[in-house]
Amino acid sequence: MNVIIERDERGYSVYSDGLKSGIIIGSGKSVAEAKEDFFNTLKEIKSTYPERGLSVPKELIDSTFEYRYDISSVLDELDCLNLTKFAKIAGVNSSLLRHYKRGDFAISSKQVGKIETALHNLGRKLMSVSIF
Repeated sequence: MNVIIERDERGYSVYSDGLKSGIIIGSGKSVAEAKEDFFNTLKEIKSTYPERGLSVPKELIDSTFEYRYDISSVLDELDCLNLTKFAKIAGVNSSLLRHYKRGDFAISSKQVGKIETALHNLGRKLMSVSIF
C-alpha cells in the first residue's frame, strides 16, 4: 500500500494512495503521531467489515507499506539526524535545509534529488554496520 506523508497547516497528514476500497487517513502534530492515527484508522476500518457481515478486502489484510514523504515530513521522521552535518553530506545549505523542514520554502527537484541521494547513501552505510 502506498502511503503519502506530508506537512499541512495543522501538522502532518498520512493517507493511503491507490486503494480500491477507499482512502485511509491519519493526522498529528508529528509524523509519528500521524502514522499512529493512520494505523488506528486502518484497524477501525478493518473491524467494521466483519461487523457488517463482509469480508475484509484483501488489499487491507497483511498490507506492506511503501512510504512517500515530502521533505518536511522525512526530516521530522528522522529527527535524530544532525541537520548541519547532514546538509553538508547532501551538499545543501544547512539554513535552507532547516527552512525546508519547517515548510517555509518550496524545494526544487534538484534539491530533493540531493537530499534523497544522501539519505539513501546513509541508509546503505547503516545497513553495512555490524556490531560485536
